[in-house]
Amino acid sequence: MKRSRRLQCINSHAAGYVFKCNRRTGVPLFRLKFKWISVTTLMVILLVVAISSNQFLVCAAEKQEPTIQELAVPEKGAYTGAFVDFGEGEGEVTLEAIESYEKMVGKHQAIIGFGNFWGEQQFPVKTVHIISYYGGVPLLYWSPWDKPYAEGRLPDRFNLYNILGGMWDAYIDKWADDARIFGKPLLVAWGLEMNGTWFPWSGYNYGAGQKDYLNQPSDYLGPKIFKQAYRYVVDRVRAKGARNIQWVFHLNNYSNPNADWNRFAAYYPGSNYVDWLGLSVYGKLNKFMGWGSFYDVCNKAYQEICKIDPSKPLMAAEWGVGEYPAAGNKAEWLRKAFKDYKERFPRIKAAVYWHERWQNSDESYSNLRVNSSPEALSAFREGTEDTYWIGKPRFQIKGSSKP
Repeated sequence: MKRSRRLQCINSHAAGYVFKCNRRTGVPLFRLKFKWISVTTLMVILLVVAISSNQFLVCAAEKQEPTIQELAVPEKGAYTGAFVDFGEGEGEVTLEAIESYEKMVGKHQAIIGFGNFWGEQQFPVKTVHIISYYGGVPLLYWSPWDKPYAEGRLPDRFNLYNILGGMWDAYIDKWADDARIFGKPLLVAWGLEMNGTWFPWSGYNYGAGQKDYLNQPSDYLGPKIFKQAYRYVVDRVRAKGARNIQWVFHLNNYSNPNADWNRFAAYYPGSNYVDWLGLSVYGKLNKFMGWGSFYDVCNKAYQEICKIDPSKPLMAAEWGVGEYPAAGNKAEWLRKAFKDYKERFPRIKAAVYWHERWQNSDESYSNLRVNSSPEALSAFREGTEDTYWIGKPRFQIKGSSKP
């Protein structure tokens, strides 16, 4: 039943309000009993709502994560990159050296690799800014290695047990904070070539093929300790918000010793911890090694690493060959390498050439530089002239599938 207009007036008056009804229509004329107080109250309410809404928007903006970019995997072709003889510590990066290399080979470099060793106890802020200014993506060979940086040494103070025990948490956290603040895309290969015997963090030094019977099925102790340390470091860096890093799982192209426990898959920390698969692929490096083509030294490793994870992109995180005219033709080796990259190894989406010359303990020299001879340089320039090789990095929003 509908109420009459008269009843509305009576009820309104009873409720403590003062109304006047239109004498002709009986419609109540609304007037608050405490008119000025009510208007003030209304204004306060509106002001509070406005402030609250603004605070909500500010909080929402603060909670929204900033856009993070990462290096995109090219659908066609592969990035070209280089380590440009950055000195004994592998970290003395200069803009002049990078630009001189680019001028020599005739191609901009999408990726610049360099060493970042734990003995320095710092994130290489200056170096990554130099590479970023140049227009490349830094690839950090982040190695738990103490001075003097010499191969063949036993585990030092940065041994994997100390890392897992939390001894270096403060260093990892500070490194991660600086990486996050840098903010631009980074590639990081932690504990590279762990399937050899020459680095202190190699699985060979942590029990090698001994069985860990605490787990069923049992694990090989050497690879298990490495995997635990790898995950520990990555988890800690991620916990500090350094989402601009893409992690590279970087193996040597052959395992030494050549045993079941030392296979590539034994070290794989899992797809959640890896963004790129990586290989070191070298031809003849010293007078004791035999001569083999790029295909010879790459194919078996390529097949093995591709089986580890069928979805991850692969890079030749290091590659090169020495100048040994008596053993083989370096220029021809390079020409065939560029052809094989394109035709036989389609999952390799980046290749970082190791442009260095060093003296060995027997006073001989290993000269991997692309200009070790005019013929070698000419072959290298011809190879990278192909549009298959991408000289400028392409980026995408982190987590998306296309640039």
